[in-house]
Amino acid sequence: MLRLIRFLRPYRYMVILTMVFMLLQSMANLYLPTLMSLIVNEGVVKQDIPYIAKIGGLMLLVSAVGAALSVAASYMSSRAATGFGMGLRRSVFAHVERFSLQEFDKFGTASLVTRTTNDINQVQQVLVMVLRMMVMAPMMCIGGIVMAVSMDAKLSVVIIVVMPILALLIYAVMAKGIPHFQAMQAKIDRLNLILREYLTGIRVVRAFNRTEHERVRFDEANRDLTATAIKASQIMAAMMPLMMLVMNVTQIAIVWFGGLRISAGQLQVGDLMAFLQYAMQILFSLMMASMILTMIPRASASASRIHEVLETEPVILDREGASAASANSTEGVRFDRVTFRYPGAEKPALSDISFEALPGQVTAIIGGTGSGKTTLVSLIARFHDVETGSVSVGGTDVRDLTQQALRAKIGFVPQKALLFTGTVADNIRYGKEDATDEEVRHAAEVAQCGEFIASFPQGFDSVISQGGTNVSGGQKQRLSIARALVRKPDVYVFDDSFSALDFKTDAKLRAALKEETHEATVIIVAQRVSTVMDADQIVVLEEGAVAGIGTHQELMKTCGVYREIVTSQLTEEEIA
Repeated sequence: MLRLIRFLRPYRYMVILTMVFMLLQSMANLYLPTLMSLIVNEGVVKQDIPYIAKIGGLMLLVSAVGAALSVAASYMSSRAATGFGMGLRRSVFAHVERFSLQEFDKFGTASLVTRTTNDINQVQQVLVMVLRMMVMAPMMCIGGIVMAVSMDAKLSVVIIVVMPILALLIYAVMAKGIPHFQAMQAKIDRLNLILREYLTGIRVVRAFNRTEHERVRFDEANRDLTATAIKASQIMAAMMPLMMLVMNVTQIAIVWFGGLRISAGQLQVGDLMAFLQYAMQILFSLMMASMILTMIPRASASASRIHEVLETEPVILDREGASAASANSTEGVRFDRVTFRYPGAEKPALSDISFEALPGQVTAIIGGTGSGKTTLVSLIARFHDVETGSVSVGGTDVRDLTQQALRAKIGFVPQKALLFTGTVADNIRYGKEDATDEEVRHAAEVAQCGEFIASFPQGFDSVISQGGTNVSGGQKQRLSIARALVRKPDVYVFDDSFSALDFKTDAKLRAALKEETHEATVIIVAQRVSTVMDADQIVVLEEGAVAGIGTHQELMKTCGVYREIVTSQLTEEEIA
């Protein structure tokens, strides 16, 4: 947790004020038993009513000041802790934004969500307690010991004997509880993962009648988490009754030995009452410390998980001296003897890939499932870095450009169309934040979205639900294409972005795209031969290697792999 304290710096003055207020409150609490002893020893014994009223009034004033300081300290500590949580969440989110796909695969989406929400909340809750108690508990404990010893040094032996016993009890409970709290966070990750998979894959689950199977998976993970949480809670719950037992035995011992000393004339009744109060303050301060300690193991585990995210450096970073200048739009995309291997893979996903996609041309990439088509185009936007060789955009190696400058020149439409919560216009403007209404409408028309958007009750202001569940797969793809078109980039990458379109819409869209993107470099990944037949250049992939490059007619003569793909999809009449 100490590694995350830097996020408290903006609120350091609130932290200091909290400490000052708690210090003053502790002094007020320590002063009250002394005043009480004065009333009993002087006022009650001498039956001096004015004296009792005077000291009693002072006690009320001290109590009121202590209460006001407690409220002020609570306010300051809450402000500081919630500000700490806000800053930490912002930093984690900003850091995760820099992650490459490799880091996302390492942590997993469900775990990152848990770390950004649940784990930070755990640390924030403990911080509120720590800010309030880290001054008050030690002050009450040390101050209580000093005052108790000043009252009666011999009777203080009872407290000296009890304190190590309490410390050993706290240590024993904490030693057994910490591993369970650490395990709980990992099991929360597992529960979130199963829940996320079920909710995002609800259509598949129901289509295959696997609802009961998913319920069993969830119940198993839920029971596992519950069992761990119960075991941890049982261990921690044992602390309070044990401490109360020790406190009650301590009270009995103080009253017993104190009574003997009063009988011997060595101690006054008021001093015994004050001593008893100081003993309770010492033990309560230890109890407060133990309450914080019961929360610290889980918060410590959460803090370690948060720190792990913040300390993970992305694999893909801007090189020192990387150019933020725009790439040359007169040059296209060039792959020069590119080899790429996924981390931990035995064989490369791409081997010795070389070709050039020029501006004003359409370059299509086709191949069987698993041939490396999506992997290849992901290298253009530098979602991964090549193992050997180079990928150039606008005549510059993508590693010599900042990621922001590189991606500003690319309009990328992923294989799986993704829409965000918001209006239709908001989703199209995601490609260009300052796009005018006219630019949004034009991009939608080119992407063949105009007809179905017009059918919506509010047109471009119609709301897209989470994940785009209120539009069809083809409509999602066309809106994703419009999002790329509104950007007017130098390079368009369509990763199998026409798969959900019917042949008529596909043909109309490709015709409109040809006119709209005639000056840009266009790279299309496709499974359907009809989508790539008219391309200026077709790159055929097989098992991560180039099997052939050329036009449709050239490849029909020279590339057996391409010929096999064509004959599997088209009749002889269509081929002719």
